[in-house]
Amino acid sequence: MTRPLIAVPARFAASTSALRYAAEVNARALIEAVWRAGGEPAGIHPAAGDVAGRLTRFDGILLPGGGDLAPHRYGAADTHAAVYDVDDLQDTFDLEVARRALDLGIPLLAICRGLQTVNVALGGTLEQDMGGPDREHRHLVHPVAVERGTLLERALGAEKAEASCYHHQRVERLGSGLTITARAADGTVEGLELPGAQGWFTAVQWHPEDTADRDPAQQALFDALVGAARERR
Repeated sequence: MTRPLIAVPARFAASTSALRYAAEVNARALIEAVWRAGGEPAGIHPAAGDVAGRLTRFDGILLPGGGDLAPHRYGAADTHAAVYDVDDLQDTFDLEVARRALDLGIPLLAICRGLQTVNVALGGTLEQDMGGPDREHRHLVHPVAVERGTLLERALGAEKAEASCYHHQRVERLGSGLTITARAADGTVEGLELPGAQGWFTAVQWHPEDTADRDPAQQALFDALVGAARERR
């Protein structure tokens, strides 16, 4: 059986020594998690144009982590000094991918920046910086509490999970229609869903790919995405 085709928007990298030039990349751990789930991961070039038309050939979409969204995208007048790796084309493309995937009902898993992108795409805002090392969630594995009856809980198979995090921003105001499906002990939003969405959709603030090769609950998120993509074909 042909593997479901999973679109993974590429991330711009200023330099990649192995290739000698700037590049478009995706984390190997992310791609391998999709492959283990039975999907065929396909990098998609961030470009302006007919995003909806480009997405229709895919069975599912994984919106990955990356740098920060430009604060003006969610109405902020100023930019915090900690904001980094902002790219206007990347923002434009990712926001359109989020909107179109939800409109078209294409199964969508959003990770870290991906969660923040969906929130902003639906009119939400972000806290530009959570604070210093004692508050940010960088290089940190911590427990998250998962809401019962959510797609996230069904995918993980548990109401608690150990989340590998790397982020200094978090959801401030929820986007239209979104509900919180998981939180960290400090109240940080760690999961979002959109009840009534046409297709399968869940978003997590952590990086499940970091531990998916040894944590079945984290791998199960990718399994759920690929399973939903397969059912949609």
